[in-house]
Order: sequence, then structure tokens, then C-alpha cells
Amino acid sequence: MNEFIFIFINIILPIGLIVATGYVIQLKFSLDRSTLAKLSIHYVMPAFIFMSLYESSIDFALLINVMLFLILYAAASFVIAKLIARLLGLSRDRTVLFTNSNLFYNAGNYGVPVNDLVFRSDPYAMSIQVMIVVFQNMFAFSYGIFSLSAKNVGRTKALLGYFKMPIFYGLVLGLAFNYFSISVPSPVETSLDYMRSAMIGLVLFILGAQIAGIKFRRLRWSALVGALGRLIIGPALALGLLLLFNVEGVVAQAILITAAMPAAVNSSIIAQEYSDDPEYAAEIVMMSTLLSALTVSSVIYIALAIF
Repeated sequence: MNEFIFIFINIILPIGLIVATGYVIQLKFSLDRSTLAKLSIHYVMPAFIFMSLYESSIDFALLINVMLFLILYAAASFVIAKLIARLLGLSRDRTVLFTNSNLFYNAGNYGVPVNDLVFRSDPYAMSIQVMIVVFQNMFAFSYGIFSLSAKNVGRTKALLGYFKMPIFYGLVLGLAFNYFSISVPSPVETSLDYMRSAMIGLVLFILGAQIAGIKFRRLRWSALVGALGRLIIGPALALGLLLLFNVEGVVAQAILITAAMPAAVNSSIIAQEYSDDPEYAAEIVMMSTLLSALTVSSVIYIALAIF
């Protein structure tokens, strides 16, 4: 119990305070959330991803295995979420929202700060986190849009749109500079370091502002089940797969902890654009984010104890 309280106070609470600050300021000043999102996507995240990969001692074979694991985990999560949605008797549109909210978890705005605190800014642990963030972004803005039958954007255009995002090039260049041992000029490296340092505080603030913009009038029982599925079934499934494939150490810890993250705000944003019932996705995001303070603390404790 003492270790759980320590984790909650030293990891979850600091994150919660910054998220709460963003939430309150958004309610007071009604900031442009689209501009805030662009700051994250086009400014700090690309620099953060590049520098994390550039400075890491990367085992490229391991990273390929991590990506294969994430694909398997996503496929298993999809099947389980579909089965639960069928048992709940959800409509087709709501089934897609329910499934997406379980597939897409907040590996970036929430997971990165948690990783940074749990592993004390360990570059190796963060390189694993970065791969999860990139996978989740690609997955959300490809399958996430396709699954809701995009009305205004063609499927090919939606997929190609991701490859125009700076996050993708932060990943590619970070891996390339690392693999070929290319040195970044000192002034550029200093600038990227400053940008990376701004990342944690900014993305948590943005998360709070995004949550403040989520509106719903009621909480449906199936949405609560979706939130609990993301927070409990998600990490339980990841734990089973990690043990099955004998994944150990920091890699297993980072994957398991990230699998416990709440539903991504992206799932709600995509629903706003492409679904007839976006409020349903918002309910799952809101409930899973609120409940995650307890569940994420528990999973961190389990991950550090087992692996």
C-alpha cells in the first residue's frame, strides 16, 4: 500500500495537477484547442521524438519486435471489444466508437509523461514509448477514420495525410541519424533540446484543455463498460501477451504501463468529425481519464513488481 501511495503522489498527482491547470484555464479563457493541438503535433512532439531516438541506444531488431507485438495487441483488443459490444447489443455506429475507444489509448499526452517519471527520463525506455506513440497515431488516423466511413476525406487521402505530419519525419530522421551515427550541428541540437524540454508540460496542459472541451449530457452504462474495458481489460490483455512471449525488463514495463492509459482524446476528435453520436465517444474518454488515476497507479505497481 505504501508503494501504491508513493506512485500515486509522485507520478500520477503531478501529472493530474498540470492536466487540471489546462482544464481550468480552458474553461476560463476558451483557448483555441485546434491551435493548441497544432503546437503539440507540429512543434514539440516532432522534436521530442527525434531527440529521444537520436540519443537512444536502439536495438533495431527489438523495435521491430515491439511493433509486431503492438499489432498483435491491437488485433486481440479489437476482437475482445467487438465481442463485448455485441454482448451489450450496441448499434453498428456505437460499436465502432466502443471499439475505437479501446483500441486508441493516450500513449502521447498521458503516456509519455508517465514514462518520463516512472523511468526517470531513461532514453531507452522513452524510445519504446516513442514507438508506441507513433504506432497509435498512425493507427488512429488511418483505421480510426476508415472504421467510421469517412464522409469528407477519401481513405487514401486520409492515410497519406499522416505521412505529411512532422511526427512521422521526427521518427524517420531520429532513427536514421541514430543508425548512421550522423551528428546534429550544435546550435540545432540546442534548439531541439529546448523544444523537447517544453513537451511534457505543454502536452499535459493541452490534454486538460481538450478534456474541458468534451461535452456530454449523460453517462450510458455501455460507455462506462467501455472505459473500464480500456483501463482493466487493456492492461490485463497486454500482461498476458507479455508473459506468453516472455518479454521482460524495461520493454515489458513500458508496454504494460502504456497499455493502461485511458482512451485517447483522438478517438473523440475523430468521432466529432465522422460519427453521428460523438457524445458516446466523449463519455468513454472522460470516464476512462478520470478513473485512470487509480488504475494507472495500480498497473505501474504491478509492472514494476512483475518485470
